[in-house]
Amino acid sequence: MKYRRSGRLVDMTEYLLRHPHQSVSLTFFSDKYGAAKSSISEDIGIIKEVFEQKGIGRLSTSAGVSGGVTYIPLMGSDEAVHTVEQMCSRLEEPSRLLPGGYLYMMDIIGDPQWMQKLGRIFASCYEKAQVDTVMTMATKGIPLAYAVASHLRAPVSIVRHEQRVTEGSLVSINYVSGSSNRVQTMSLSKRSLEAGSRVLIIDDFMKAGGTIRGMMDLAEEFQAEVVGAGVLMEAVHEHEKLVNDYVSLARLDKVDARGKKITVRKGSIFDS
Repeated sequence: MKYRRSGRLVDMTEYLLRHPHQSVSLTFFSDKYGAAKSSISEDIGIIKEVFEQKGIGRLSTSAGVSGGVTYIPLMGSDEAVHTVEQMCSRLEEPSRLLPGGYLYMMDIIGDPQWMQKLGRIFASCYEKAQVDTVMTMATKGIPLAYAVASHLRAPVSIVRHEQRVTEGSLVSINYVSGSSNRVQTMSLSKRSLEAGSRVLIIDDFMKAGGTIRGMMDLAEEFQAEVVGAGVLMEAVHEHEKLVNDYVSLARLDKVDARGKKITVRKGSIFDS
């Protein structure tokens, strides 16, 4: 389809946003719009400048006959800090306290816009890790895992406690829940993860880290490599952690049920 430059820029931008971490050749765009490669190259230069100015991400270009462009979603440090500080402020609302000292978070986890923003922060952190698969537990962390995976152009592997006949043969392991010190079982379909895959683990909440430790051990059963682990929130006042190599977006410092006071601050992802 023939476009004027303004229309071509809009359509190219939309295409790149929908295909992160995928190299798109200049020939593809040239044939798509019936335009010379020199014109396409100029268009990419304009999009690249705007993306970087607006903090949308980076356009990585490669030269040569097979040259092309790759969109890498990123979030600048200032925007990331502002986003997480907004989340922390909301999570400190006294009305979020639930019986047993739990914290209500489903309005944030269930909000696609929040998940896309938080997912982009994790994607920025692991943009060079060459992630093949995002792994998560079948709990409230699933929306965040899919958001991260969409920015990294990776599939999601969902680990479950129960067995499902629709997933075929399973690999199961026992793990120790760090907070309750109970032995539990987690399983993953044999078809869900290929040997040698580079795995990023995502979870919504971490107390002692037993679930993440279990997923790390489960990945080893598949001969996969865990390249990182990220949690939406960690409870720093809880037990000693069973994992060391992880990052968090937020830290739950204190829950005073009697005084109805919650203290939440930025997570370890901002420490460096």
